[in-house]
Amino acid sequence: MPAESQQPAADRLDDDDYPAYTMGRAAELIGSTPGFLRSLGEAGLINPKRSDGGHRRYSRRQLRTASRARELVDQGTPIEAACRIISLEDRLDEALRVNEELRAHEDQHDQHDRHDRHDRHGSSHGSSHGSSSGQKI
Repeated sequence: MPAESQQPAADRLDDDDYPAYTMGRAAELIGSTPGFLRSLGEAGLINPKRSDGGHRRYSRRQLRTASRARELVDQGTPIEAACRIISLEDRLDEALRVNEELRAHEDQHDQHDRHDRHDRHGSSHGSSHGSSSGQKI
């Protein structure tokens, strides 16, 4: 049983969504203040998990998002606008990813259809060449 209890901990080391960072550590990592992180939560850009004691805990994915917001704010973008920009960028990235998946699926489907048509035409051409006298014009 000890090996099983250690496995989830090992998995969390690579989990971008695991809420591993306290507010103070998260702010330190992205070079901001805890107040900035709270404001991103209030704006709805990130939604930190809460520890059993009610303290905010941030994931690496959330820290990347917060870092991007900090860059925009440092460039003079109001925080609400920065949150909207990041939200729209995320939606665009997701739409592009889904579009690429659909195109790949469509290409795969088209290749399968071309292969099927080739097989049908190849077998019908082979049988019709041998008996052209039975064809009606």
